[in-house]
Amino acid sequence: MKFVIYPSVDEDRLAKIRSTVEHWTVVNADSEDAASQAIQDADCFFGKITPRLLSRASRLKWIQSPTASLEHYVFPELTTHPAVLTNMRGLFSDVIADHVMGYILCFARQLATYIRQQSQAKWAPVGGEAGRSDFKSGPGQVSPIDLKHRQLQTQTVGIVGLGEIGQELTRRAAAFGMNVIGVDPREDLRGIIDLPELSEVWKPEDLNQLLEVADYVVVAAPHTPETVGMFACDQFQAMKSDAILINIGRGALVRLDDLVTSLRQGEIGGAALDVYEIEPLPQSHPLWAMENVILTPHIAGYAPCIAERHLGVVLENVRAFDQGAPLQNLVNKTLWY
Repeated sequence: MKFVIYPSVDEDRLAKIRSTVEHWTVVNADSEDAASQAIQDADCFFGKITPRLLSRASRLKWIQSPTASLEHYVFPELTTHPAVLTNMRGLFSDVIADHVMGYILCFARQLATYIRQQSQAKWAPVGGEAGRSDFKSGPGQVSPIDLKHRQLQTQTVGIVGLGEIGQELTRRAAAFGMNVIGVDPREDLRGIIDLPELSEVWKPEDLNQLLEVADYVVVAAPHTPETVGMFACDQFQAMKSDAILINIGRGALVRLDDLVTSLRQGEIGGAALDVYEIEPLPQSHPLWAMENVILTPHIAGYAPCIAERHLGVVLENVRAFDQGAPLQNLVNKTLWY
């Protein structure tokens, strides 16, 4: 069995791969030219496949992508090639779900506002100091401060895309007492995943039903030809006026110009973004100056555990391929996920 890796990996990872399948020929190619030579009689490949490399392969049966997202990876020749494709989905699910809960807590409890005020030594409860209850009467009436600080148990999170990230977020949001609803294109979703915490699931064509009731709309869908620009003016107008849009899926799913317009017009309450149509987000972009927006620089999937998990997928699939067992994270190349 011959396994080609390109771009090359470090010696530590290479040693672990070779020790897992000692009887394989493993080529750690340091250039596309070297990979082009080695792939001619390779059975499997890990790394960045290109049309040139694929055209040289005569017996390739399995390709392992180094990433979870595939919009930058799949090309027509790969889609029609008989080799199976696997990706890295699932590596980041819990980490990204934690990140989303951080966004939700920031908006629910006005933490982003208070962090900005802290740098100014500014004491100013959202809702106004006049709304504070005193020690004589206590909190006997709902105050303006109360109204500006949300209780998660009364809130609904709508998740668009119930893949690995969406499922992890469902569990976390439910643990906070939130109502969880979702949108997913897969038929018989409840027969595929075990998520009793989901109170309602709709198909993509029924997205507006989710948008009309969700307090937080989380975009966790993959980038595919069908999902590009799925959040634009019409979707923002369908959302509740105080709802928060959160995008940790892919930048191409949310039209930023339309989002800016909706925020300026008060059609939605705010947004939290980790991914963008343009990255890095230009310094001149109006989103930077909006106080009801939280921006993070595409880091939601970063944590010390990720590199070990990444190698773990490679090793598990190497073993499975060697033994003729099912591979982890098989991809439908036509759908890009």
